Amino acid sequence: MRVSNVTVRKRLAVTLLFGFLIFLIIDIRLGYVQFFLGNTLTAGAKDLWSRNIPFEPERGEILDRNGVELATNKSAPTIYVVPRQVKDPADTAEKLAGILNMSKEKAYEYLTKSVSIQRIDGEGRKITHEKAKEVRALDLKGVYIAEDSKRHYPFGSYLSHVLGFAGIDNQGLLGLESYYDKQLQGEKGYVKFYSDAKGKRMPDEADDYTAPVDGMNLKLTIDSRVQTILERELENAEAMYNPDAIIAIAMNPKNGEILAMSSRPDFDPANFQEVDSKVFNRNLPVWSTYEPGSTFKIITLAAALEEQKVNLQKDTFTDKGSVEVSGTRLRCWKKGGHGHQTFLEVVQNSCNPGFVELGDRLGKETLFKYIKNFGFGEKTGIDLQGEGKGILFNIDRVGPLEQATTAFGQGVSVTPIQQVAAVSAAVNGGTLYTPFIAKEWLDPITGEVISRRTPEAKRKVISEETSKEIRYALESVVAKGSGRNAFVDGYRVGGKTGTAQKVKDGVYMKNNHIVSFVGFAPADDPQIVVYVAVDNPKGITQFGGTVAVPIVGNIMRDSLPELGVKPRKGQLEKEYRWLDTKLVEVPNVLGLSKHEIIEQMVNLKLDVAGEGEVVVQQSPAEGVKVKEGSTLRLYLGEDKTKSKED
Repeated sequence: MRVSNVTVRKRLAVTLLFGFLIFLIIDIRLGYVQFFLGNTLTAGAKDLWSRNIPFEPERGEILDRNGVELATNKSAPTIYVVPRQVKDPADTAEKLAGILNMSKEKAYEYLTKSVSIQRIDGEGRKITHEKAKEVRALDLKGVYIAEDSKRHYPFGSYLSHVLGFAGIDNQGLLGLESYYDKQLQGEKGYVKFYSDAKGKRMPDEADDYTAPVDGMNLKLTIDSRVQTILERELENAEAMYNPDAIIAIAMNPKNGEILAMSSRPDFDPANFQEVDSKVFNRNLPVWSTYEPGSTFKIITLAAALEEQKVNLQKDTFTDKGSVEVSGTRLRCWKKGGHGHQTFLEVVQNSCNPGFVELGDRLGKETLFKYIKNFGFGEKTGIDLQGEGKGILFNIDRVGPLEQATTAFGQGVSVTPIQQVAAVSAAVNGGTLYTPFIAKEWLDPITGEVISRRTPEAKRKVISEETSKEIRYALESVVAKGSGRNAFVDGYRVGGKTGTAQKVKDGVYMKNNHIVSFVGFAPADDPQIVVYVAVDNPKGITQFGGTVAVPIVGNIMRDSLPELGVKPRKGQLEKEYRWLDTKLVEVPNVLGLSKHEIIEQMVNLKLDVAGEGEVVVQQSPAEGVKVKEGSTLRLYLGEDKTKSKED
């Protein structure tokens, strides 16, 4: 059948139109790929060719409040290999193994893996610069050295539980290192080079370098001067008493800044793998909970004074040695009791029956209201991991006996940091602050402050007038009561002792106590609160006054001058007892003859040097107070006055 010309022309037109549409679609697609997807596809292709050698960022340093480095970094290169670029795996493995002290088989396994790039873990990770130099000198194809670092703690176990530690990947695992890991970590950088499918470097493609972003530096509230004193005293106490544990905290009561914190047993953060995990996982100052004992009486005292239930000077109490509550006899630590005394003397003597009386005057509702207002039964919110919140009686289950024991610190469980925060509120004018350790975040390059934490006042718990009465009462405890061993000449120190039996399986243990003391100074304007608890000291009568009090006294004596607190007048006169060593003031003996000195000096030992006739130098200087029986060092020289007269 013959096809008409018209039909042919129509078919050709349709074919041409269809072909035109096909080519138009192809052109549009090519144009879209060329102009819109070109860069993306090129980048994707380059990613397939690229190999990244990572450059780890410097982890942010941790500094004390004065800029002393507590946690820093040490450069420690790491070895990477690109297996496809290794020409002779056996020879390369042998050379690497010799430098890195690893087996040839292990090195060969890394060099022959079917991966684009491989890090040599273990022996090739965070190596010394000497080894890195040796590897670099071999000029091994496919072997690269990447910049890396490891965490360095210059003071060893110093502040170990607070700082915590970082792992091999520079990730924070414990303590502040973990709590603020995100800010300290920084961002990785890398060197990117390009290679073909066979692993050969592409000569026409330049390497790309993206610099790492270092982590921010963290400045703490910790004062390394106070921390060093505290660490020294804990070491001495550990050697002297061989306790199960020791806890110590120093805090600025006016804002919640932690000045020092430590505990024993401790550990070296750089070698944390070498100790039992229980040691580094338990930061005792914030984790441990136990009965506080008599240090808790400060809270009962504060409540009674604020509610005007007692006048310390006028109200009296007769202590017969015990008091019976709900058929249970609650005893005073002094057999036979303290007899008739004012309530100020009740505080000085830490008299349990006297505080049972104060608890009765308050009643359980009011007593427990103040206990909770002072922060017990809840976490303080300190920026450290693992904080406990203690245990309080449910108010519905508090009867006369529970009320009585709570009033003198038995039957409740608290943490050390809770006690420090609460006592700080009692003596700072009545404001409860959140304790904290991270003070400022600093730019690692410029050192400029990026952000700063400000003190957080939770609530007002007592009035300034009540706080003033508490300070006076607790100063009298140090001058005339159970805290006499914390007396520091020239400084008004206040405080309260504590001796609490430990509980195991619901039963009080025999001859196993936690003895403690919380002190503050100066009593008229507190700048520091120090708490020390010693768990089961050996070889000594377990009382807070004989074990913990001297430790706090030593910390106070050396820390106050470091904090810029000068001695001042108005200190309560210390009441000496027959076992106490009195302080005597060193006289001025310059110009006196040896014979005249011997006649005068009856309460100091003499260490005399020199061959002259009179004293020309003395140590200690005039006016310094020292313990009776201390040595006065003298140097004899010529009597210049006599020479001039002649």
